[in-house]
Amino acid sequence: MINFELDERLAADTFPVTDLPLCRVLLMNDARYPWVILVPRVAAISEVFELSTADQQTLWHEASHLGEAMKTALAGDKVNIATLGNVVSQLHVHVVLRRHADACWPAPVWGNGTPEPYSLEEQAQLRDRLLALTDGLNVANH
Repeated sequence: MINFELDERLAADTFPVTDLPLCRVLLMNDARYPWVILVPRVAAISEVFELSTADQQTLWHEASHLGEAMKTALAGDKVNIATLGNVVSQLHVHVVLRRHADACWPAPVWGNGTPEPYSLEEQAQLRDRLLALTDGLNVANH
């Protein structure tokens, strides 16, 4: 995790939430969907297969656990977990809670509509909820 630097575009489009054993958790600044981005704190990688086998397992564990917790706590219908990297090459995983009534259901969230930024209060409230959901993923559990 030495020399890890967050891509400038990810930093501009998100709010920091916490660091898990492998990933930095970021909240996407789009209030239409509860949407977090996990960024492995490993320098200069763009693909999952560039991680060690152990880190690949940790990445999937962190994304799956957070997705399941978000679906339950935030009353979602579906969780989308994806790595794209066509615009931002730094390896990152999107965990997006979807609802049948959301702004672009059933289409993907990427490139659909105009993002609606969080108010400071909304961002703080969701960040606090996400922090509570990540408690089970702290270093003590790995």
